[in-house]
Order: sequence, then C-alpha cells, then structure tokens
Amino acid sequence: MHPRTFRVDYDHVTSVVCVVGSGLNVNLNRSAPPGSEFFSVKSTAIVQYSISPRPRETSHLSPIPLKGNSALLIRMSRASDYENDGKLSIRYYGEKKDVLGRVLLHLTAVEISLDVDADRDGVVEKNNANKGSWKWGSNGHGAILLVNCDSERMLLKVLDSEQDQVSKVSDLKDMSVMVLRTKGPAKLPEGYKLTMHISQGDAESVRVFRDRSSGVESNSLQNLLFNHFVKEYPLVLSNEVLSQEVPYLGGVSEMKFYVEGLRYPDRDFDGLISINLSLLEPISDGLPETPIFTDTAVFRVAPWIMTPNTLQPVEVFVCCTSDNYQFLKGMRNLVTKSGSKLKICHEYMNRGDRWMQFDKISMSNYQDELEFGYIDSPHHRFPVVLDSPRDRGLKDFPYDALLGPDFGYVTRVAQREDVSSLDSFGNLEVSPPVTVNGKNYHLGRILIGVAFPTATTGRNMTKVVQDFLWAQKVQEPVALFSDWLVVGHIDEFMSFVPAPDRKGFRLLLASPDAGYKLFRGLQRDGHGQAKLFEGLKDEEQQTVDEILNDKGLAAQNNYVQSCIDWNRDVLKRELGLDDEDIIDLPILFKLVMENDNKKAETELRAVAYYPDMVNMIVLGKNLGIPKPFGPKVNGRCALEVEMCSLMEGLGLSCTFIDDFASYHIKLGEWWNLEM
Repeated sequence: MHPRTFRVDYDHVTSVVCVVGSGLNVNLNRSAPPGSEFFSVKSTAIVQYSISPRPRETSHLSPIPLKGNSALLIRMSRASDYENDGKLSIRYYGEKKDVLGRVLLHLTAVEISLDVDADRDGVVEKNNANKGSWKWGSNGHGAILLVNCDSERMLLKVLDSEQDQVSKVSDLKDMSVMVLRTKGPAKLPEGYKLTMHISQGDAESVRVFRDRSSGVESNSLQNLLFNHFVKEYPLVLSNEVLSQEVPYLGGVSEMKFYVEGLRYPDRDFDGLISINLSLLEPISDGLPETPIFTDTAVFRVAPWIMTPNTLQPVEVFVCCTSDNYQFLKGMRNLVTKSGSKLKICHEYMNRGDRWMQFDKISMSNYQDELEFGYIDSPHHRFPVVLDSPRDRGLKDFPYDALLGPDFGYVTRVAQREDVSSLDSFGNLEVSPPVTVNGKNYHLGRILIGVAFPTATTGRNMTKVVQDFLWAQKVQEPVALFSDWLVVGHIDEFMSFVPAPDRKGFRLLLASPDAGYKLFRGLQRDGHGQAKLFEGLKDEEQQTVDEILNDKGLAAQNNYVQSCIDWNRDVLKRELGLDDEDIIDLPILFKLVMENDNKKAETELRAVAYYPDMVNMIVLGKNLGIPKPFGPKVNGRCALEVEMCSLMEGLGLSCTFIDDFASYHIKLGEWWNLEM
C-alpha cells in the first residue's frame, strides 16, 4: 500500500490517525525552518519509521544532514489502545547544530479492513489480498453477488430486488456478507469518521444493508420484534444513497453488512461492483473532510446459468388442454418410470397455450414461454426462470406460479415489433460441458437460432435477449441458422442425449438423408406400399413409394439437409465435436408457404413431414419421443425401430408418445395465424 503524503509544521503539535499497514510520507526539507542543515528523529515504541536516503549515522538522535530529498516514512506497528498513544518528534538544527525548531506528532493507529469472501470458500476471511480484484476460474478469486430476484412473499408477490428493505430474515441468505473489521481506541479522535460509498454507475446494481445486531449496538430481541426486521437491517447504500457514515465501534469489533445484487450482467453492465470504505480526516470548520485511507471490496454479479437436458430433471411441467389427453397419459407414465415429479399447468393458467420450455421438459414446443436456469455462489444457490418476451397464453405462469422463496424470475422486455417466434425458448438450448481447442466450458455453451449470417432479411432472436445471454459470459453463445424453419426453433432439428462413452453425450441431428436411406431400404426389401400415418383420422396416408417418387419433396429435403449440414459444421467447430459424437435421425421435412403479417409477405419455410422425433424429452436414460406414425413392417413402425436401434446402443430407453393431434395438426393452423 502506497504511503500518503503528510505535511507537518515546526513548532506545532499535530495529531493524526494512521491506519495499520499504511504509512505517512513526510518531506523533511519542505517542513524544515529556514536555515536548517540537520535533523534528528525520536519516537515511542509503537511508532516505526525509516529515513531516506539512508543516513550513515547509526543513531537518529544525532543530527543527520538535511538534503533536498530527505524523507521520513512513518508506520504504526499495531493498533492504539487509546488516542494519541504514539509519539514522534523531529528536531531541526542550524549549521552549528543549534535547535531551530521542533515537530511533534501525536499518532493514533487503527486497523480497518472491509472484508468479503474473496477466496469463495463460504468464509469471510480477514483482509484477503485479492478482495479488491476479480478473476474467473477455479483458481480465480473475488467475491460473488447474487441478484435477489426471488420473492419471500407468496401473496401480492414482488421481486425482493424491487424492495429497498429487508422484510424477512430469510431474505438475507440471498445476499452476500461483507464484514467491516476494526481495532483501535474506544473512539476516533474528534472529527474523524468512517464512510462507505459506491459510484453512481454501480448504484443501479447494488444495495447494502447493515446488521445492527452486530457489534456493540446489539439489542437483538427488541430489534427483531420491531417492524419485521426493517429497523434491524437499515439501508446503507442504494441508487439514492451513494455515501453514508458508518459507526466506528471501538476496541476489537466486527460489523456485518449484507450486499444485494439488483441486476444481471447485460450489454451496459459487466457485472463488476466496487464497494469502498474510507476514513475521513477533518481539515477545519466549514471545509469538507478528506479521505486518508480507502479499502475496496469487489464483487461480480453471478451469471444466469442454463442447465443441459442431459441432467436428470427433478420436476416435469406440462400443460393440460382440451385435446391432449393421450399426450398427458403418455407423459405421466414416462415421468413415473423416470422417478421425476409431474406438475400439470391447467387451462385456467395456460389459457390454451400448450407448451412451456422448462429444463427441456416439452417435446414439441411452439410457445416455449420460459427457460429454466439458476444462479450460484459459495453461500447460496437457487433456480431462476427466464421469461420469454414473446408473451402469449402462458405469459403470467412464470411470475404467478413459479416465483417465490428461493425461486427467482428474470425477463427482458423488447419492443413488440421486434418479437418473433425465434424469441420463444425452444430456440434457446445449452450443450453439455465441452472442451474446444483447449478451452473448457464446464457449464456448456448456449445455443440460439438466428437468420442466416449473410441474410439482409429474416427473423432473429431479439437483441435484448441476445445481449443478456452474451453478457453472462460463462456459457459463451453459439449462433445457429434456424430461420429456415416455420417455427424457427433449433430444437426442431437438434437435441442432446447422455452417453456412457466419449464426451458423455451425443448430439442428435434431424437428417433427411437418413430418412431417405431408411425409406429406400424399405422399398428395396419389398415394403414400398407400407403407409405413413396409418390409423390417423383425417390424415392422408402416404406410402413409401409415393414419398420416394415425389421429386418436389426430395428437392425440398435437399435444401433442408443443406441447412442442417451448415449447422452441423458450426456445432462441430464450436463444441469441439467429431462425427462420431453425432447421430443422424431419419426425419423428413416439407416446405410450406408461410405468411409474415409484419411484412405482408409469404416465404417458404420447413416443417417436419411427420412428428419430429428429435424434439424429445430426455429424462435421464428415458426418452419421450413424439410417435412418428411411420410405415409399419411386421407390425412395427420402421421409424420407431430405427430410433430404438440408435438409442439403445447408448443404454437409453425409448417411449413413443402420441402428440399428433395436440401438436402436429395445431401447428398447421398456427403458422398462418401467429407469425
């Protein structure tokens, strides 16, 4: 710590406070009386000092030649027991070593340390050397701050971050502890005071509360009963209070503070926050104090983190509508088999909107209102739901049904004209952990769908959501091309499943080439008249021969395959994958004319020809796959047989769930109404 410059006057007694660990630098020549040629120094035991340039004299009581650059560095060896218990005197001598003047310093030493959990072990250690900086990684350092985005209230809900008070003691666990440790005399010399402060830029992102029960102010029983903890934890810093005096308690004391994060990293906020504690020195009446010591603690706001679908889910949420009984029945059986809990969102809540995206719990998503993630720190962790800006029937579900104690909520609001189906969260996925060119993404990488990079028109995920995702940093996003799909969601052509070997997972990609290969094999084996959609009411059946003879359909699937191959190359490069890490699923597509009401235009985009098997739910080793209603051979659906063959080699069990009526037909109605 650099010493501070300190001015002294001869023939005066000067009282000064010095912080242990810091120093005072006195320019001896500047403070000397006219005609001074020599000086000497004397001090009590608590005061340590050094002279530069270093004198030849072994005793500083003997006159030392005074030079133009003579300086005295003063430090205190320990905290003072009482005011002014450290003494130092400087004598100045003339040419004949006659005394020309004397400086007398009365010094009071205090220890001051603003401490945080800088080594991330859950303990606020004293004066960690890295508390004023921040570094990523397991070998990094710096304190972590959570956004207090849950709600301790279950009635009349409001985000805790929107309240400038602590109304329940349970709210404190969402905050980071900061401790002010001091040691010194019973009180500071007159006029000195401690002040905590933050910058105007940081004030929008943080609040600080003081625990009045810590230190000598404790009156815990009375305070805890008063006004629901509000007076027990007074607000110290906020966007309206940038600086506030904090009490010096005297002796050996600790004062606890609770630091609350208010906003996530974003385009205009890197997530770093500095909180400062300064010791102020009085100058004279009517003049402002000046800071003589500042200690700084740096926090980084914890990022919002997505979880991959290869993790075992705890709960599965699904919507109940008037036409999805078979789907619900199949889901209930699958979830029970997997050992997870099923929670049903009934029609009064979903208002006819059938799909939410919740930790990869839905199969065919064309609303995908929300995405599940979490925030984490050494002292606490809780789930946080990200609410899509594309509000439809489920728009109130994340806030009304999920937000609560230790269940957070975050959203991003876009201009209405900017929102498209690509802002639904079937278009937001995350990979399992990967290593790419030596860089380890322990939490995976976020995947989003956008328009083709060279396209001048097309749909994109809205900028406010992309900015938010990129600012979280730890799951660096990868942009894929998904605008070629009617729905525009990447989960229509890709998914991940767990695997016992290689990287611990496989990437599943929809593949028209694999579909045509399967159908040609059926034709070669004499099953050209086997029918798709057999047994489905009001659905035109197609034979294998008819599909293979449809040159227009083949051309459309060539286009789709080229789109998927482009994404395949991006995923291999950005996730560090080999072809052996990818499994191609036999899925055909068709192009349909889509109305874009915003532009009064129509465009050809793709939908799955039969229920899209890649759009599955992964419950550990159990897969819930849309029943494809493919051609039957020996009484079994050939598409299901192929799917089981591909997945069972990984130790995965396939369950095919009928969602045709509730999704595949409804999708045909939706693409002309909602774009």
